[in-house]
Amino acid sequence: MILIENKWLKVGIETSGAEVRTVQHKINGLDYMWTGDSAYWGRVSPILFPIVGRLKDDQYQLEGKTYQMSQHGFLRDVQFEVEKQGDTHVSFGFESLGRFVEVYPYEFKAFIHYSLEEDSLLVHWEIVNENQEDMYFSIGAHPAFKVPLLDNETIEDYSLHLTPAADKKVMEYELKDSLIHEKGSADDVTAIQLSDSLFAQDALVYSHIDEITLKSNTSAHAVEVTFKDFPFVGIWSKYMEESGKMAQFVCIEPWYGIADTVDTTGDLKEKFGVNKLEAGETFQAKYKMKFK
Repeated sequence: MILIENKWLKVGIETSGAEVRTVQHKINGLDYMWTGDSAYWGRVSPILFPIVGRLKDDQYQLEGKTYQMSQHGFLRDVQFEVEKQGDTHVSFGFESLGRFVEVYPYEFKAFIHYSLEEDSLLVHWEIVNENQEDMYFSIGAHPAFKVPLLDNETIEDYSLHLTPAADKKVMEYELKDSLIHEKGSADDVTAIQLSDSLFAQDALVYSHIDEITLKSNTSAHAVEVTFKDFPFVGIWSKYMEESGKMAQFVCIEPWYGIADTVDTTGDLKEKFGVNKLEAGETFQAKYKMKFK
């Protein structure tokens, strides 16, 4: 595991998937990330690429050919190389080199940069189109934060506080069999109380949100995720039908992309929320996680 740290935080990141696994606050002594217990959900903060969510029938079409791809794509499972590392920052790189042409016919380079700034972890993505044609893709984050943070708290002691983007209409979506269905405009999504049943129908999905804070109502502790200009965000936890309980984590997921809609054509170029990157160009996006 690669470690970076400063006065406030110590962060552990695996080269597999360039995945953040631990965030320890050196001042308050708390561990903020989910443990990755596979009995509930075995990941902690996977990077979703080249799709976010699920495709209808787990497939898409491109230039008359059908490709199969499972939920969230494959980048979360590849081995990254450490490109550059310092005490408070590290950069990971991966090059496709023809290894995925059976499921994704584009060649690309992916760079994931992590840096610490006081009590915040900054994440910077770069996707380079290595083709002589436009490249279509989605990319998303999926960090899972431990809740409750303190032994004397419960899940019900926490709430989510959403900051809508200025001058944009927030849209709300629901998942039906893992596919996106538009519910309509969301007039008031500023605060959501956590409860065991909140994710019984799967994730909460919105457009045009700039920031979400997972906040304790009984202490000053919180996680603030800022992702200005990201088109979508998902909020999710594992719901266990047998017990009627949610797992002890909440994912706040900034996305440049989204699952297929129920009425998708299946053509990747027409996919709702897909990004088009011109030949030789680089896509960049940044978000920040602040640990209080």
